Amino acid sequence: MSIIIRGRAPLRLSFAGGGTDVSPYMEECGGAVLSVTINKYAYASLRFRSDHTAVAVHSLDYDVLARYENEKDLAFNGSLDLIKSVLKRMNANGVGEGLDFFLHSDAPPGSGLGSSSTMVVAMLGIFRHWQNLPLTDYQLAELAWQIERVDLNIAGGRQDQYAAVFGGVNFIEFSETAIIVNPLRIKPEILHELGYLCLLCFTGRTRLSDGIIRKQVDGYTQRKSDVVAALNELKSIAFDMKAALLQGRLRDVGALLHAGWEAKKRMAGPITNPKIDEMYAVARRHGALGGKVTGAGGGGHMLFMCEFDKKHIVSRKLEEVGGQIVEFAFDRDGLQTWNVEC
Repeated sequence: MSIIIRGRAPLRLSFAGGGTDVSPYMEECGGAVLSVTINKYAYASLRFRSDHTAVAVHSLDYDVLARYENEKDLAFNGSLDLIKSVLKRMNANGVGEGLDFFLHSDAPPGSGLGSSSTMVVAMLGIFRHWQNLPLTDYQLAELAWQIERVDLNIAGGRQDQYAAVFGGVNFIEFSETAIIVNPLRIKPEILHELGYLCLLCFTGRTRLSDGIIRKQVDGYTQRKSDVVAALNELKSIAFDMKAALLQGRLRDVGALLHAGWEAKKRMAGPITNPKIDEMYAVARRHGALGGKVTGAGGGGHMLFMCEFDKKHIVSRKLEEVGGQIVEFAFDRDGLQTWNVEC
């Protein structure tokens, strides 16, 4: 009988504050993000082999198998670099036995749901579980951030890693000296109603967030007034939305979603495009209180809050212009790991 270690981390929806968790704004001004994880996941599984010390990675989504005989094989070359960076950090080739990793995600990279960061979290969770590493949830999230932002120099913020580790509805505050995850104690009936009013729609195309975020960062470091003002407004909206959500003022949450989208578009041109603008206009015209692109922009998924008796109309109209409605529910668990006997 052998043991498989499995890890699962949830993807997230960012409701407000996205962009304020990106350096250097985060360190200089402080950031705040309101996010919730959903029942879409990144999965990582580890199976042990006694016949060889090589590490094999099976990407089940893309039907790709890669083998790494030693650390030299983990050189970054544009193929599975994110996974290789995790393996390097965790010294996977130095453990003295063969390792088979199996990876699967409910959403592709570029979906705007934080899938790349969430996969890193799931893999790190496996290593923590297997080796009983003394990593707190905060330390694991920060390590996931370092792997992406430091080791690979991929532009982006910190909310995805922390959301995937902690799970649930969180108001996350970012500063130069501390990151604080504040779980929100939302009344069940409010959370149920929020889920009922929300509509998630795939735009039909994924995108690379790195270039969009770099444009945002350039705009801030050059102190472009529109970008600085937009980031400050997004942070303020995150605080306002937290209060509205805690108090059950869901129509105000919808209005703040709309205000946040208007502010976000000022940060960088590629955040939106004619297709996204069309879908947003269609949704608003037929009953959406507000909405936004769920990630950096340019594609991926869009989140809308709708009048309860108009949600089915908004869904149909979005499908008529090429959108794909995605069913989902909120997830409270965060990163989970467990053993499987086989």
